[in-house]
Formats: sequence, structure tokens, C-alpha cells
Amino acid sequence: MWAIVLLVLGLALVFMEMFIPSGGALGTLAALCVIASIVLAFYSSPRDGMILLGAAIIGVPACIIAAIKWWPSTPIGRRVLLKPPTPEEVLPDNPEFRELRKLVGKVGRARSLMLPSGAVLVDGRVIDATAEGMAVEAGQPVRVIEVRGSMVVVRLIDEEEAQAAAQGPDAAAAGDNILSKPIDSLGLKSLDDKVS
Repeated sequence: MWAIVLLVLGLALVFMEMFIPSGGALGTLAALCVIASIVLAFYSSPRDGMILLGAAIIGVPACIIAAIKWWPSTPIGRRVLLKPPTPEEVLPDNPEFRELRKLVGKVGRARSLMLPSGAVLVDGRVIDATAEGMAVEAGQPVRVIEVRGSMVVVRLIDEEEAQAAAQGPDAAAAGDNILSKPIDSLGLKSLDDKVS
């Protein structure tokens, strides 16, 4: 009975060692409790000693792993561990990066075959870019969707969208407005037809 109590106490002390700064005192007490429980179990019978030895071999690492997984969510863990930085904090802030960020949302044309990287003409500038998803043929319209570090990511768009973007933001917004289109272009049947 005392062997089991000492083993449970030792495992609890192993767990507490992760959360209470004790300079190793709790770890030492935990090791002494686990060893004493195994010795007491072997005095009782070799079978009991082997059972508690197996329980200690499995229990101590399990307590350590559980404490490590739980530790970051504790107040001490949150103070010690740093939050991962956001991409904006990590990326360099230089004039070139700021200029590339201004291109997001702009429409251009591929100057070369993009498998997935190639040259793109956007706002009169030829820049190196990477196509999102599929290959882009030279001359096809693309839209800048993201800047990752110094890499510009573009997405293939259709000619209508490219023409609307070339006419300006008001034309692009009007192109999306269904009320601004003629009724014939919507493909609706005439309301004069009788229902049979």
C-alpha cells in the first residue's frame, strides 16, 4: 500500500516540478519517492516490484509530457513563452517592399510563360512574380493578390475583368452591377410570352 502511495506522490511531484520553480527540490523529492516505492514493492514481492517498476517507467514520462503540453496555457507559461510574430513584424520594411505592397489588387499581363514563376507587367513595371495555382501563358491578364516578402503572387483573370480594370474602378464596379447592364445581355426570356 505504501509503495503505491509513494509512487502516486512521486508522479504528482514530477508534474508539479514543471509549474513551481523549486530549483530542482521537487524533482529530487519525486525521484526519491519513485525509487522508494519501487524498493518497497520489491520487498513485498518480486511481482509487485516489477508492476510498480513498469508503472514508474510509463508514469514518469507520461507526467512530464502532460505537464509540458499543459504548461504553455498557464500564467507562468504565457509569461515565459513568446507569441509567434506576425508576418508584418517579421518582414522587412523597406521602400521596395512598400512599393510592392501597393501593387496588390492591380491588374497586369504576363510577359513570359509562368510555370509558376515568370515576369509580369503591372503599372508599367516588369516584376518577377509567381502564379497562384495554374500556369499562365505570356500575354494573359493577371491580378496581383499578395506580396510575400519580396515575392509577388498573381492570379489568372479573364479578359472582361482585365478590360473593366483598365477602364478604371468606377467601370469595374459598374460592370459588376447587374442593374447597369442592358436587359438583352442578361439572357432573360421576354415577359410578353404567354405561359402555356
